[in-house]
Amino acid sequence: MRTLGLRLLALSTLTAAPLFLTTLPASALTADPAGAASCAEQEVSSSAKGGRGADHRDISAAEQREIAIRTHRILKRQGGTSSLAAGGSVPVYVHVMASKSGAGNVTDTQIAQQIQVLNTTYGGGESAAAANTGFTFTLAGTDRFYNDTWHRDGSSSKYRKATRQGGADALNIWLVDFSYLGIATFPWDYSRNPGIDGIRVQYSSLPGGSAANYNLGETATHEAGHWLGLYHTFQGGCTATNDEVSDTPAQGSPTNGCPAGRDSCSLPGLDPIHNYMDYSYDSCYDQFTTGQSTRMDQMWAAYRA
Repeated sequence: MRTLGLRLLALSTLTAAPLFLTTLPASALTADPAGAASCAEQEVSSSAKGGRGADHRDISAAEQREIAIRTHRILKRQGGTSSLAAGGSVPVYVHVMASKSGAGNVTDTQIAQQIQVLNTTYGGGESAAAANTGFTFTLAGTDRFYNDTWHRDGSSSKYRKATRQGGADALNIWLVDFSYLGIATFPWDYSRNPGIDGIRVQYSSLPGGSAANYNLGETATHEAGHWLGLYHTFQGGCTATNDEVSDTPAQGSPTNGCPAGRDSCSLPGLDPIHNYMDYSYDSCYDQFTTGQSTRMDQMWAAYRA
C-alpha cells in the first residue's frame, strides 16, 4: 500500500499497498518518530492489524514463516530452485472503472504508457543499480465500465469476480477512485480465491495523471511487486527477517518523499528509499534488487507459472 501525501495512523507491516488521496491540512497529519509519514492500510472487513480483507492485510511473523515453508515445499516438489526460469511473460488485462459521468475514464495512451512503465521498471531500465527481473508485460485487453459504485471501489469482490480475465499468470488491473494508491493480492492466495486476484490502482496515478508526486505509473509497479510475491521493504520493521530478501537493508518504517541518507533501523545499511517496494515518491523509485528478482522467480514458479 502507498498513500498520497502524508500517511496516517502508524501501523506496522501491511502487505497490499494502498495510497491515501488525503486532502487534510498538514497540521492534521502525524509523522512517526523517525520522520516518515505513517500509513493507514485498512479496508472494510478487517483482519489483523489494520487489515482490509484477505487481499490486503498485515502479515504476521508466524504467517510469514508459514508462507515461506509452504513455498519451499512446492518448489522442492518441482525440483528445487536451480532450474527456475528468470522472469516470465505476463498478460495484462486493464479494467477501467469510470463513473457514469466519465470520471476516471483514462485514455488508451495512458494505459499504453503504464504498460511501458512496467516493462521499464521490471527490466531494470531506471538505474544502473537496478536488476533486470526478466518479467515482461503485454496488454492483453482493456474494458471500460461506467458504474459509480465500482468507480469508487464499492462491491469490490463482486466486480472483480465479474470482470477478471485469464489465469494465475494474468495480471488484472482495476483502475478506480479510492482512498489509496493501490491494493494487491498475493500469489499464494490465488488458489483460494482466484476471482479477486490482481491489483486495484488509483486511476490518477497512471502516467500523466493528477496525483502529485505519484503520477509516473510507479504505483502499478509497486502493486505488481506484491502480486509477484514481494513484501514491503519495511515488512516486519527492524528485524533480521524483514522482507525475506537479503540485499534490501532492514527498514524500521516506511519512507515518505525521497529523504537521502535516511536510516530508520540499527541494522546495517541505509533505508532502501529508491526501492519500488518502499513508500517513496514515484520520482525517487528506480530499482528492484537481485534478491527481489530471485524471490519473484520463486513465487512465479510456485504459484503463477
